[in-house]
Amino acid sequence: MNRTRTTRARTDRTYDRFGGSTAAGRSGGYGNRQPARGEFALPKTVTPALPAVESFADLAMPAPLLATLGHEGVTVPFPIQAATLPNALAGRDVLGRGRTGSGKTLAFGLAVLARTTGRRAEPRRPLALILVPTRELAQQVTEALAPYARSVSLRLATVVGGMSLGRQAQALRAGAEVVVATPGRLKDLIDRGDCRLDDVGTTVLDEADQMTDMGFMPQVTALLDQVRPEGQRLLFSATLDRNVDLLVRRYLTDPVVHSVDPSAGAVSTMEHHVLHVHDADKHRTTTEIAARDGRVIMFLDTKHAVDRLTEHLLNSGVRAAALHGGRSQPQRTRTLAQFKDGHVTVLVATNVAARGIHVDSLDLVVNVDPPSDHKDYLHRGGRTARAGESGSVVTLVTPGQRRGMTRLMASAGITPHITSVRSGEAELSRITGAQAPSGVPVVISAPVAERPRRGSSPSRSRRRRTGQGRPVGEGARRRAQRLPGKDSAA
Repeated sequence: MNRTRTTRARTDRTYDRFGGSTAAGRSGGYGNRQPARGEFALPKTVTPALPAVESFADLAMPAPLLATLGHEGVTVPFPIQAATLPNALAGRDVLGRGRTGSGKTLAFGLAVLARTTGRRAEPRRPLALILVPTRELAQQVTEALAPYARSVSLRLATVVGGMSLGRQAQALRAGAEVVVATPGRLKDLIDRGDCRLDDVGTTVLDEADQMTDMGFMPQVTALLDQVRPEGQRLLFSATLDRNVDLLVRRYLTDPVVHSVDPSAGAVSTMEHHVLHVHDADKHRTTTEIAARDGRVIMFLDTKHAVDRLTEHLLNSGVRAAALHGGRSQPQRTRTLAQFKDGHVTVLVATNVAARGIHVDSLDLVVNVDPPSDHKDYLHRGGRTARAGESGSVVTLVTPGQRRGMTRLMASAGITPHITSVRSGEAELSRITGAQAPSGVPVVISAPVAERPRRGSSPSRSRRRRTGQGRPVGEGARRRAQRLPGKDSAA
């Protein structure tokens, strides 16, 4: 237990009641807007922070990292990178708050790689740890950091549920300087003796709020208690609630704080629409939006609702695929790849897709089922209008849902455009690009390498070729019944 660090962290700072950004980037803070309901007071930085930079060249980073930024076309730092990187590179703890798509991955990733460059990890003993809540986010972080890690000869290992435990153990035994992990699988590997965290000097918590929402708090704190107590902590989150506050108070020492309002950052690039629809017309309205030109993510509450809508869209001539926690990790990976390359144009998903998915030029997100809380709304919407691009978030609201949606938008600090629409109307098309579907059923084929081997049952083969869920056998039922706090179901 890092009791010394905890005591020091609690006694050497005060808290700013929703004061926006402290130390770095104050102009990006809350301003006159009230914070989202339930968010905690941001800590004030006691030790003055280093000023934000205007270019990556102003940072004390290894030359190969700077060169790779140029090769990747990353020329000007986003505000959260400009504000936090100078301090993270200097070894300071950082609390970064910003909407999804604001550049958080490179903000912590470059700091981790720069501070680890030139060191070599012993087998099973990584030097840096990046904890994330979902498999998709772990894979996205790994992919984003891979070219930079190669440039400075650092080895990355991805540790997530749903994939081969043996291969992940082998990667750790071979030696990996930086591990990107979901909490549950990392705990499994530690329990097996395949990993130790004693040498971890820099620890990142990415999307900390979702980790607490998914029930990972006990696992996260157990892991943080195993890393070097004097090490550096970088905590990034799109929203800050009381559970995240516990992590900040316990594990961050005099952090540099950079806070960007998760909704205000999108005002100029994202439109928010609430479409009032009749219950009897909602299904047809959804179908017409899905048939638009261009890609769209549609969010629903349950796996069964996702599968039913996906099947309906395929039968209507829309190239749709389902993404939810009841699908295997290879299926989920394949579906995302097909969506990113345009083979699939509509991703029908539960909240499993609300974080950790980045798709270039995705200009529309549709909440077919309104989210239950403002944080889910912000994270669903964060799939569009990323990195300065424009986009729209559309929520379909039936008469019985209107009052709840009004409260949710107030909690999120968003004033949406509200329009009453019907299927087939020009106004629906103007807002969403909706059009009538072709009505010709389509089949989404799996890659040849993934098609069933000879001897597989015809019914199972057909299900896989159409992109629908696996047959409901005992294994599928057991997966569906797993507790939400397990990352294997994330």
